[in-house]
Amino acid sequence: MYGDPTMEPTLLEWVSALGAIVGSLLLGFVFAKLLERRLHRAAALTAVQADDLLAAALRPLLVWWFGTAGLFAAKLILAEHLTPRWDALASRVLLTLLIGSITVAIAQMAADTVRLVALRSQGVRSSSSLFITLTRITIYLLGALVLLQSLGVRITPLLGALGVGGIAVALALQPTLSNVFSGIQLLASGTVRPGDFVELDGRQGVVTDVNWRYTTIRGLPNNLTIVPNSRLSDAIFTNYSLPSPEMSITVPCGVAYGSDLAHVERVAVEVAREAMAEHPARTPAFDPFVRFRAFADSAIEFDTILRVTEFADQYVLRHDFIKRLHARFAAEGIRIPFPQRVVHLPERSG
Repeated sequence: MYGDPTMEPTLLEWVSALGAIVGSLLLGFVFAKLLERRLHRAAALTAVQADDLLAAALRPLLVWWFGTAGLFAAKLILAEHLTPRWDALASRVLLTLLIGSITVAIAQMAADTVRLVALRSQGVRSSSSLFITLTRITIYLLGALVLLQSLGVRITPLLGALGVGGIAVALALQPTLSNVFSGIQLLASGTVRPGDFVELDGRQGVVTDVNWRYTTIRGLPNNLTIVPNSRLSDAIFTNYSLPSPEMSITVPCGVAYGSDLAHVERVAVEVAREAMAEHPARTPAFDPFVRFRAFADSAIEFDTILRVTEFADQYVLRHDFIKRLHARFAAEGIRIPFPQRVVHLPERSG
């Protein structure tokens, strides 16, 4: 039922409509603050993180929803003065705000859920943004389709047009789509995860992110290496974090030919045990050992095998072990020879 659209709204109706909008916005701000405190308090008492995700998604939208409610109240107040055209337009605006806000809330919760699952499954503090971006895009597209359907737009021809246009777009964006699907393949296969330490073409570093186009690797000097996903998926690389981040390190050394090799082995193992015991990233279950490997030109060469929990820990342990072993060899009288060559010259007759 519509009143007389030709009649101008009274001053009281204008004030009431404006008051409904402003009052709803103010109430939204107040309610958002109160709900934020209650949700944080309730979330802190529970170990389940679903309520934290709900609080993070609803907090920025409360003012939006209260403002929409104020607009709806203003529409009801001025309904008698609206023509059917303006009334339908106002209804569409309100429906758009409502569906849009719900879509944003669902997208935020879904993205946070994907991030939480990635953190739990990978055990790292940084997660891949590729799945998060795809999740947001998917939910936004579904929300747009629901909105168009609710507004009376037939989406069946639209879907057909999008299918035909999608083929043309796929051909035009073939390199980009190749990086997208390569990134999905890398993450789905588990060969590369954010937080893994990898080596690619001589470059070593920690994978910080795999997004829709490239993979970011932070090197030990704290610089970034950007690798396209398609290149990484086709490359031969080493992942030092799989199947376990623990790894053995080999420290080569050599002693003079006149050395007691049993004594050398015993001293090297004792020094290795001391170095590992005082190292903060030691692996208590591992016992270091020595393996002699070659009769070299100037020395009998051997390797001492130690173990660390992560790739980057090897540098400190290697540094400490070499210092200790050098001092211990000097104290034990074990000589580490310099490279030398003995040349025998024939004696001249007469």
